[in-house]
Amino acid sequence: MAKGKRKSTDKHGRIYVVAGKEETLVNIRCSELLDELIEPEQRVTGLFDVDGDKVSVSEVFDELRTLPFLAEVRVVLIKNAEKFVSANRELLEKYFDSPSSTGVLVLTVGTWDSRTRLAKKLGSVGTLIAVEQPKPWELWRHLVSYARDAYDKTIAEDAAKLLVDLAGDDLARLYGEVDKLALFADEEKCITTKHIESLIGHNRFFNAFAVIDACLAGDAGGATERLRRMFAEDKSSEYTVVGAFAYHFRKMWTAKKMLAEGQSVNSIAGKLRMWYNKEAQFRQVRKLSLKQIGDRLQELAGIDYAIKRGQAQPRVAMEQLVLNIAWAVVESGQVPGIAKESG
Repeated sequence: MAKGKRKSTDKHGRIYVVAGKEETLVNIRCSELLDELIEPEQRVTGLFDVDGDKVSVSEVFDELRTLPFLAEVRVVLIKNAEKFVSANRELLEKYFDSPSSTGVLVLTVGTWDSRTRLAKKLGSVGTLIAVEQPKPWELWRHLVSYARDAYDKTIAEDAAKLLVDLAGDDLARLYGEVDKLALFADEEKCITTKHIESLIGHNRFFNAFAVIDACLAGDAGGATERLRRMFAEDKSSEYTVVGAFAYHFRKMWTAKKMLAEGQSVNSIAGKLRMWYNKEAQFRQVRKLSLKQIGDRLQELAGIDYAIKRGQAQPRVAMEQLVLNIAWAVVESGQVPGIAKESG
């Protein structure tokens, strides 16, 4: 429901249970619900907000039956209410039979068992709001909404999808990343991929992608320069570089197989979260055969093994790999007019 619109507090809006395992998401949804129920300026006198283990049931009932003062409604919010509900189930069942006509009860819980008498009574006097982690392909839309509602900023679709690709499926963590990006963007109204790249810095994800892209363009010099800059600017690269390259090649391997099965580019991109520079990623996939991708993964596994046993230096081993990939592209004739240098 849009902000500024209040739910009516009839018999079906006297009790709300916000249930979900992810506490951060539950709190976000609870905050949205409060926006629907009571104006911010009315909360000083119209909202009673307390943790479930710090209040007695008699206090809760007293608050619910207190007439609103300088507010349209009296809202009683009990957070982390599992133990509170368990300890006072019979009394709550009686309250559900005859809720206050002047108060609204909001409970937040991790789980809500629909088989209990209390849960069955809820349907006639209130609403259960189930909070679930969105599906991976839905996450970017939540980031767009969050940036708009929390910061009055837009976030470009490609930027939102890139953020999911980088930060993973944890929506609470993604919201935290949007918080940082909103501050970083400052007066700018739109959060873009450039903001993400700048805030993250010379992240190994972007660097590895750029190196591979140069390799597959047959640009051995450019690829080597990017790789050396990667090591120079990120001291941790010696420990993460193999994993960063393997991450890209594993994704290419899976995408190649899915293309061979006849799946569409958009379908594959959604399933594999290939949202950052999607066109370039699929150009890379199409440029290599499944065997070539598999060979690179084997090479990376060998490099990783040699580095861990002290038999290879990360910079030297990765530079040789990069040169081999670029030269193989040139020799295959995929870059017309360029020949591999002798020696």
